[in-house]
Amino acid sequence: MMRTNKKLEVLPSVFPDAEISACVGRIIRASLHAVDPYQVVCKVIQKKGTQLVIDDEVYDLEHIDRVLAVSIGKAAGLMAQAVADVLGDKLAAGIVVQKQEITHSSLDLKDTFQIFQGNHPVPGQGSLAAGTRVLKFLEACSPRDLVLFLISGGGSALVTHPHSGIVLDDLQGLTHLLLECGAQIDEINTIRKHLDGVKGGGLANAASPARIVTLVLSDVVGNPLDMIASGPTVADPTTFTDAKAILEKYNLWEKIPDSISAIFEKGIAGKLPETRKPGSACFNNAQVLIVGSNYQAACAGMDAAQQEGMNAQILTTFLQGDAFNAGRFLGSLLCQVSKTGQPLARPACLILGGETTVVVEGTGLGGRNLEVALGAVAEIDGLDNVAVISLATDGEDGPTDAAGAVVTGRTLQQALGKGLVVETYRLNSDSYHYFDSLGALIKTGSTGTNVNDLNFLFAF
Repeated sequence: MMRTNKKLEVLPSVFPDAEISACVGRIIRASLHAVDPYQVVCKVIQKKGTQLVIDDEVYDLEHIDRVLAVSIGKAAGLMAQAVADVLGDKLAAGIVVQKQEITHSSLDLKDTFQIFQGNHPVPGQGSLAAGTRVLKFLEACSPRDLVLFLISGGGSALVTHPHSGIVLDDLQGLTHLLLECGAQIDEINTIRKHLDGVKGGGLANAASPARIVTLVLSDVVGNPLDMIASGPTVADPTTFTDAKAILEKYNLWEKIPDSISAIFEKGIAGKLPETRKPGSACFNNAQVLIVGSNYQAACAGMDAAQQEGMNAQILTTFLQGDAFNAGRFLGSLLCQVSKTGQPLARPACLILGGETTVVVEGTGLGGRNLEVALGAVAEIDGLDNVAVISLATDGEDGPTDAAGAVVTGRTLQQALGKGLVVETYRLNSDSYHYFDSLGALIKTGSTGTNVNDLNFLFAF
């Protein structure tokens, strides 16, 4: 059985040429198809008679009592469905935790999987319930069990089991501070790992002594395994001291709840155990494999652009830093292409992936991709047949219902005609309403995948 998510992209009507709009849509669609969770899992896991083959590892099902699955993250449903379809009745039981509600019409998991809906980007009661149930599910694992962990972005918030003394309100307050201060995801997850029994190898420890396999759809720049969903099944090289240093870097130490600072102080003093480190016994029988990434999506977009007859190139999949300034940089690159034909001549498509950050300064609505787009508006003003497209591959840019936005050489003048000033919206952190007023938002709904952000620079 083959399944794939059909909700890929909805481009706003900002292109005067329908043919250009269709071309752009096909390129974006190719990028997202390449990291479709169902497809990428099916490519690496096969059942051949009594053998389960995962990449280059072979598991003899005749010597395995139970195959269990734990799927966590924004892509959890589709990843779980792939495993269920491949294993059939060889899959004994499983748990799915994702942000979206799973219905009978969307996926067929009800008979084998317990399904939980967690909370994201801030953990909530659903996240707590999921964390407790996942740990309970793993308690009875034996050396003759095989546990398949299917991990995708968003897992850090969707599943939580905070250390004793930390209440949900405190964890939520800390999360808000971290999301608004401009910290990068590896810094945020370093802190999360030291407050939670699920993260930092916690699930691997809970499943021990079973054999474990982790298939990862990466949403972290550079694919560091210990940072994706806060590394629930891999070793954690970071420490309580590292976590405190990050809080101090962003001037948050004096702002965090007392219950959380107490945990860090106890950990630094050696009164609490550290996260699971390299060499821990729970990793002795473990296989970990990245099945999808931002680079994979970018490569597919580049290939699709070339098939459309365009000159195409990936510039980086490590784009980080302040989102607005990143947008200005993207705009300057597109100016270079438009005016000099460098580094590519028209028709050109430059692709950059990664994950920027936003320091929230106002009371508006926006996300990092919308902020990137806002930064590009003035830079490409007046250029003909160009576009900057910035979008979140999960279809959800921060707390908004948009994946991102489209900017063209006409955007600035159209906005000024409506009385919309970039700086005003930037200072109020309100990029969403700037682009909403122009009809330039990209709205897809949840795409079912999650591999960071993609930025496309087009010069036709």
